[in-house]
Amino acid sequence: MLTVVLGLSGALVYGFADFLGGLASRRVRAVTVAAVAAAVGVLPLLAGLLLVGGVFATETVLWGAAAGMSGGVGVLLLYRALAIGPMSVLSPLTAVFAALVPVVVAVLRGTALSGLAVVALVVAVVAVVLVAAVRDTSGARVTTVGLVTAAVAGCGFGGIVLAYDMTPSDSGVVPLVVARVLQAVLLGTAAVVVARRAAPVRGPGGAADPGTSADVAGSAASGRIRVGGRWPARLVWTVVVCGVLDAAANVFIQAGLHSSDDPATLPVVSVLNALYPIGTVVLAGVVLRERLTAVQWTGIVLAFGASVGLALA
Repeated sequence: MLTVVLGLSGALVYGFADFLGGLASRRVRAVTVAAVAAAVGVLPLLAGLLLVGGVFATETVLWGAAAGMSGGVGVLLLYRALAIGPMSVLSPLTAVFAALVPVVVAVLRGTALSGLAVVALVVAVVAVVLVAAVRDTSGARVTTVGLVTAAVAGCGFGGIVLAYDMTPSDSGVVPLVVARVLQAVLLGTAAVVVARRAAPVRGPGGAADPGTSADVAGSAASGRIRVGGRWPARLVWTVVVCGVLDAAANVFIQAGLHSSDDPATLPVVSVLNALYPIGTVVLAGVVLRERLTAVQWTGIVLAFGASVGLALA
């Protein structure tokens, strides 16, 4: 029961963080938001390290680094996938792979699941697809590259859960700190590279070359903060809270993975973690007054049923 509660809590907090990150990404590049949020998330984890302690063993640090690398690559590939294909297809695909990869690994390790657990896990995966299904109006086409990129991104997110599961039970928040620092470095580097590529080229007289500043002009037209512009206080707080919630979600996931010695804990937590779109769509409905579709409501109901099934399994 505790494992299910922690897994669902992590998913909801992840969803809240993604919602805030999505809001901020309407004003600033998504990779920049992700980089800043990752850096902010280091601070509460360091505070947690001071309060509860942890063991900086070699195994702990290595698995923490693996989680950070896997998460950083997953985020970058997800942004790439959504940039070249329809979100309504690729976003659920990413979530499904994030859920299934740890399940497959657990089964290959010899984990035996009860019939009720298997049914609940399948229902939860279906719920992920339904909740994450959002109408896409961009006109983007599904391509092989987009599908593969989204699938690999999902594997990256699943890798985070696998890496945290491999950390010793006495490691505390050490692997979370290591992962978050590495992820902040990776995303920060990517944000700098993207910013430099998008920066307008200056002509001999110092004026921007109109032919190379389309990104900046487009950002201004859409209400985005221009490159080098100061962020409004509301935007800053949005990204800060996003970073703190994202770090908290990792704490829930880590705690859930080590809440029981049952081998089935890994697949249960991984699938529940993939239900994070629920938190996002709920906040979108409350804050932005976005209406949930019948398909999404069906997914939420199935997710609740799956959670009950996993708690009873």
